[in-house]
Amino acid sequence: MESIVHRTVEVNGIKMHVAEKGEGPVVLFLHGFPELWYSWRHQILSLSSLGYRAVAPDLRGFGDTEASASVSSYNCLYIVGDIVALIDSLGVDKVFLVGHDWGAIIGWWLCLFRPDRIKAYVCLSVPFRPFNRGDSKVKTGDAFRAAYGDDYYVCRFQKPGKMEAEIDQVGAAYVIKNILTMRQTGPPIFPKGEYGTGFNPNTPETLPSWLSEEDLAYYVNKFEKTGFTGGLNYYRNLNLNWELTGPWTGVGIKNVPVKFITGDVDIVYTTPGVKEYIHDGGFKKDVPSLEEVVVQEGVAHFNNQEAAEDVSNHIYDFIKKF
Repeated sequence: MESIVHRTVEVNGIKMHVAEKGEGPVVLFLHGFPELWYSWRHQILSLSSLGYRAVAPDLRGFGDTEASASVSSYNCLYIVGDIVALIDSLGVDKVFLVGHDWGAIIGWWLCLFRPDRIKAYVCLSVPFRPFNRGDSKVKTGDAFRAAYGDDYYVCRFQKPGKMEAEIDQVGAAYVIKNILTMRQTGPPIFPKGEYGTGFNPNTPETLPSWLSEEDLAYYVNKFEKTGFTGGLNYYRNLNLNWELTGPWTGVGIKNVPVKFITGDVDIVYTTPGVKEYIHDGGFKKDVPSLEEVVVQEGVAHFNNQEAAEDVSNHIYDFIKKF
C-alpha cells in the first residue's frame, strides 16, 4: 500500500482525505459504513495497474476527513456537493463511479442530480430505490420502522448519542469485526439494550481469509480516533433526504450506464422484497440505463473486500467499454 498517495483537498467547506494511485481516466470509489477509503485498497491497486487513476476519499465524517458537527450537514445535498467538488479538484469533467453500501446510495444521488459528471456507474450491494416516489406521505425512516419494527438497525441508529454510548461499551474493535464478518441474511435486526452481539451473533473468533489482522487494525485505529457519529449521521438524515429528493420524484437513472453487483448472501439482497425488485422488472424500470446485474455466489455484503479480484475484474470489464 506504500505506493498509494495520500493528500488532503478542500471541498465544499471541509477538508477531505483522498487516497489515489495511477494515471489515466479517473475511477472514483465511494465507501460505506463502517468503512474508509481502505475498503477499496484492492481495487485501487488493480485499476491503477490497468491504466486508470484510482481515487478513493474518506467521506465526510469518516477517517481523516473532517466531521461536521450538525447532523443535518450529512444530508444528500451536502454529501453530493462534497463529491462534485472533489471531481472538480481532480481536474476532470467526468469520472467512472463505483460505490458500495452508503457509497452506493451516494452514487445513485450523483447519477440523479449530476449525471453530467459520471461516465458510467458500477454499484455494489444497494440498488436504486427512489427515496420519494410521490405516491406516499410516509417518509423513508418511518417506512423502515413500519416494515421491520423499532429493532431494525436503521431505526436503532436514529437518536444522536444513544448508539454511540452502546458502542463505547464494547469498543471499536468488536463493532467493526462484528459487522465486517457478518453473514447473517436480512433484514438486519438490532436488539434494544446494550450492543451485545450486534448484527452478527456468530462473530468468528478468527478472521476470514480476506480480512487480515492488519486490515482490521487499520479500521479500528481510525474509528477509535473519530468515533462513529459521522457515519451514523448518514442514517439520521433519511427523512430529510426524503423531503429533499421530492423534486426528483419519478425521475429514474436514464443517462448513466449502470452495472450492479451483489452477493447472494448480502444482507441487502436478502431483505424481503429486494430480490424481486432487482430481478422482476422494478429495478430496470427505475434505472432504464441498467445494463447488467451480477450476483456472486456465496458472497456477503462487503463484496469489494471478500471477492476483491472478481469485483475488480467486473469493474474493469464494464468501464473499458466507454
